Amino acid sequence: MTADADADPSEYDALEDADVTMRENDHGLYIADDEITGVSSQGQTPEAALENLAAAVESYREATDDDSGDDWL
Repeated sequence: MTADADADPSEYDALEDADVTMRENDHGLYIADDEITGVSSQGQTPEAALENLAAAVESYREATDDDSGDDWL
């Protein structure tokens, strides 16, 4: 990760195995990308971007989980 050494992706369970890159856009927003899933998110700070990315990655994994939960059908 490049934008801020204080922001640590490993603090979030959803990003434990992620390959996170961080950049700052022209408007001052931080954008965090998970290179493994292709999911991205943003925030006003690097920490906020990571928090948002963790939530997005968790939602992505739930949505793409092969277990539909419909075993009773």
